Amino acid sequence: MPRFAANLTMLFTEHDFLDRFGLAAAAGFRGVEFLFPYAYPKEVLAERLVRHALTQVLHNLPAGDWAAGERGIAVLPERQAEFRDGVGRAIEYARALDCPMVNCLAGIVPEGLDRARAEAVFVGNLRYAAAELRKAGIRLLIEAVNTRDIPGFFLNTTRQALDIIGKTGSDNLFLQYDIYHMQVMEGDLARTMAENLGRIAHIQLADNPGRNEPGTGEISYPFLFDHLDRIGYAGWIGCEYKPRTTTEAGLGWLPGA
Repeated sequence: MPRFAANLTMLFTEHDFLDRFGLAAAAGFRGVEFLFPYAYPKEVLAERLVRHALTQVLHNLPAGDWAAGERGIAVLPERQAEFRDGVGRAIEYARALDCPMVNCLAGIVPEGLDRARAEAVFVGNLRYAAAELRKAGIRLLIEAVNTRDIPGFFLNTTRQALDIIGKTGSDNLFLQYDIYHMQVMEGDLARTMAENLGRIAHIQLADNPGRNEPGTGEISYPFLFDHLDRIGYAGWIGCEYKPRTTTEAGLGWLPGA
């Protein structure tokens, strides 16, 4: 059975962020992930992980001004120095939290920026980040995101993501496969995961429509969990969904709950 990590950006949000670690452990999770660790001292987060016997599975590279609507800076030509600084910061946190993977959000392509130019910047930034992260023993991931939730986001399909990985020439760049986003964009979930298993380092889930917990929409999660066992997926699955009511009330889908 897959290992599930609580996404603390999305789950237990009625509680203070630092209290969510204990709540995740009490709910049966043994791993956690979240968008960004940078608002908190590394030592504070590391202590919470140790206190509750949790694995930090994943966090993102710095992604610009999130509150202002930015969703990554990796495709922006004028932000390359900021991107490189963010790689160094992400490595510092990942080392402190013993986190094996960081994800790079591509960002929204601004009006007037040619997509070919955006891709060239993205590929160059990924080459740099993948090389720096390799030195630290950390994997770099990229994630395709649906155009309904984030209009203008550069990276939208599995094929596009795999093409970008190929263009970097790096063997330290992998796919974060988000089941919810890819159900919206392309469907064919089971076959896609099976055919690209070697490049998928992490999976995230939510049901569709609504981006709520499994069992609230059209995706057959019992089938997909069995499928992932059959094809030999050994990584974590991040629970990146919006609980329909409260997190605790919606955990009936979790195997063993």
